[in-house]
Amino acid sequence: MYDPTVARLTYRALLGRRRAAILFVLPGLLLLIAAAVRAFNGVDDQVAADVLGGFAIATMVPLIGVIAGTGAIGPEIDDGSIVYLLAKPVKRPVIVVTKLVVAIAVTMVFSAVPTFAAGYILNGNGQQIAVAYTVAALVASIAYAALFLLLGTVSRHAVVIGLVYALVWETLFGSLVPGARTLSVQQWSLALAERIGGDGMITSDVGLPLAVALLAGVTLLATGYAGRKLRTLTLAGEE
Repeated sequence: MYDPTVARLTYRALLGRRRAAILFVLPGLLLLIAAAVRAFNGVDDQVAADVLGGFAIATMVPLIGVIAGTGAIGPEIDDGSIVYLLAKPVKRPVIVVTKLVVAIAVTMVFSAVPTFAAGYILNGNGQQIAVAYTVAALVASIAYAALFLLLGTVSRHAVVIGLVYALVWETLFGSLVPGARTLSVQQWSLALAERIGGDGMITSDVGLPLAVALLAGVTLLATGYAGRKLRTLTLAGEE
């Protein structure tokens, strides 16, 4: 269920000069914020949790997921170049799974690694805060990549829809509306972070068993539907 050639082409598309520059902006900003907070505020566990939860998990991870998930397949469908890939003797579910693996890997590298680095800068991983939020970033990367890869297969406006979801639903409604929090990848990932560390500073509105089930369910359903959607594409690039 993994094709090295498809993976290489997808990595090349995602890590091209323009897209890679965008991917580096948010992690760089997080590290800059962490360094500034540490310099002006010193070591403070609650502040570290607030910065990582408020920027890394609530903003950076979903936005990177949008870039990697939609970018793994959306542009190829939009410009019609996907037909050259579909014409090759590679099963379409294999194409989807390979692209998902690449999108997950890119999202993890550009979100989890800087999250841990920022946490270490902020408080040296006191209260296991850096590790907790890193785990949250890792599991959220999987769900976001699957969701936004699906968006890339069903809509030509996947980036716009993804940005609306990430900035409006996850960041705005997810922080203000209690009911919306239970339908938020952010809250599901925070359930794992809450279990790992923070000593009451990390909280989630979703219990851990339900959060794990939702993360797994959304990832599997999104991947399955994306594979099904790709199978409906003809070699003319039309549904």
